[in-house]
Amino acid sequence: MAKLGKRTRAAREAFAGKTNLSVEDAVALVKANANSKFDETVEIAVNLGVDTRHADQMVRGVIGLPNGTGKTMRVAVFARGPKADEAQAAGADIVGAEDLMESIQAGNIEFDRCIATPDMMPIVGRLGKILGPRNLMPNPKVGTVTMDVKAAVEAAKGGEVQFKAEKGGVVHAGVGKASFDEAKLVENVRAFISAVSKAKPSGAKGTYMKKIALSSTMGPGVTLDVEGAVTE
Repeated sequence: MAKLGKRTRAAREAFAGKTNLSVEDAVALVKANANSKFDETVEIAVNLGVDTRHADQMVRGVIGLPNGTGKTMRVAVFARGPKADEAQAAGADIVGAEDLMESIQAGNIEFDRCIATPDMMPIVGRLGKILGPRNLMPNPKVGTVTMDVKAAVEAAKGGEVQFKAEKGGVVHAGVGKASFDEAKLVENVRAFISAVSKAKPSGAKGTYMKKIALSSTMGPGVTLDVEGAVTE
């Protein structure tokens, strides 16, 4: 069995026996042990009591984190004419129509968010099997199918986070960087948990939020006190 590195051992010792922490204590612990050579992302995972095979139990939404994500978001926009110009002026990284569709079909997915005007959806629809599994398919429910291209691009660039329950009912996202102040991370974590709580679907039965865990990119995870995290 391979020996654990000094950093990994130290992190595990720091996390040992610590569960169901307050948001503040969990953030402090994760931040203190995120000591890789790069700025680690602070990640949250929420285990929900839903069955995503049923449409009335699907959980998805969008939240503009109050302090951003710390990540440079690459945005692609499907648009033509004035709306394409609007997207470029707003800071979109890639703008196109059929040419963008062909590029994606060729395997070039060099973006983190995809936005489309409604008239582009017949083209975008052909990419469902490529964009869907990557949670990149434009959707009006989260504001990525819209005529207000400028606002959508600016929101994506400004720290907006989309979330969607995956198989098993788990929602996860990055909620900031380890270099953020603790107070800003706490604020982001609370905002994300609140957004997921408000997105509770009509078909959800029993306990909705079963478990919440916080971790950094390279560090162990720690569970949060769910009741306290939701009501704070």
